[in-house]
Amino acid sequence: MWGVTRQVKRAFKYRFYPTDEQAAELSRTFGCVRLVYNKALEERTRAWYGEQRRVSYVQSSAALTQWKKTEELAFLTEVSSVPLQQALRHLHTAFVSFFAKRAKYPRYKSRKKSRASAEYTRSAFTWRDGQLTLAKMADPLDIRWSRPLPEGAQPTTVTVSRDAAGRWFVSLLCEDTITPAPATTATVGLDAGITSLVTLSTGEKITNPKYERRDRARLARAQRELSRKAKGSANREKARRRVARGHARIADRRRDFLHKLSTRLVRENQTVVIEDLTVRNLVKNGRLARAISDAAWTQLRSMLEYKCAWHGRDLVVIDRWFPSSKLCGACGTAAATMPLNVREWTCDCGAVHDRDVNAARTILAAGLAASACGDGVRPQRESSRTGRSSVKQEPQRATAGIPRHQAGEEVNSPRREGQRARRHPLGGRGR
Repeated sequence: MWGVTRQVKRAFKYRFYPTDEQAAELSRTFGCVRLVYNKALEERTRAWYGEQRRVSYVQSSAALTQWKKTEELAFLTEVSSVPLQQALRHLHTAFVSFFAKRAKYPRYKSRKKSRASAEYTRSAFTWRDGQLTLAKMADPLDIRWSRPLPEGAQPTTVTVSRDAAGRWFVSLLCEDTITPAPATTATVGLDAGITSLVTLSTGEKITNPKYERRDRARLARAQRELSRKAKGSANREKARRRVARGHARIADRRRDFLHKLSTRLVRENQTVVIEDLTVRNLVKNGRLARAISDAAWTQLRSMLEYKCAWHGRDLVVIDRWFPSSKLCGACGTAAATMPLNVREWTCDCGAVHDRDVNAARTILAAGLAASACGDGVRPQRESSRTGRSSVKQEPQRATAGIPRHQAGEEVNSPRREGQRARRHPLGGRGR
């Protein structure tokens, strides 16, 4: 895979500053998109639960045409029709995923909580000389080009959005050529944690920046000010914006850090091995939920997945029940127990291990063994909640390199550690 360029669909997101007329037009469009989506969802729900009948996209589109002819919804004709049609397509995709049991039943869009956005296809915008003009607008958008688009790129889809802090963004979907990363044979295993965001099998520990914790006092102050404002007042809206800007600042810095970290790991290594963490279960722990959410392990994993695919690297995900913390990297013996407050331990063979470094090295060994030999050699555990072998999980799973355990022996896992944290003090240190 080395040296092979790739053509991928890639979105480039920029901030822009609309004029008052453009902001009013986009706000109207956002409202119409939300209304059409909710009304179409209501019709589909009535048909499904009342008649057990599925409504197709074509039928929803025909219904939209009829809605525009009514006096009550005639204002839908005042905005571009393309974002409204795209809303129906997104709803249809959501129902396809629901019927395929890949997702839950679609939910209604909220004016206050849902993301305000509108999607335009080629027929609804003009791209000329590096300027973007949307349908129903006379002037191009004032975009801040923080980075250039690929040379000769022609956007195929444009998505305009406004976040809770009142910032406007435009995302342009283009064809891009991915330059291959430098050839390497290096491999690395990653052990996720809280004090150290990730510990590498090389012994390096990446410190968790804890952006939410840094800004917690400032954010709490802004939230207290918001709680004292009268509902519906202009001052309350200003206070809400300040809270939203605080959350946006945290999210932006965290995303920037994770992008730099994931890019570095992918460029330096041919094979990256990680754990299959069930974050949605781990955050049920009241003590650790905030710290785990701030670490954003799921976001890091998603970045590693698509960047490895782009650059021809191998991402191996080992089984969530792999006892990485309890397994001795020197002799392969599994410790009987390993409470969370134990950060360094000594094996019966005499090897002294740093808990996180040892876990990263055993994770790497299991991933490399699975890559070389196929699926793992560990017998299926009766206590496994998944009841599935690693082959049936995605993307590439691994359980190889794990020594056989005696019947009834407990195996350490991130999920169980999250549960065990309620009983064992952490002393301010993560896994």
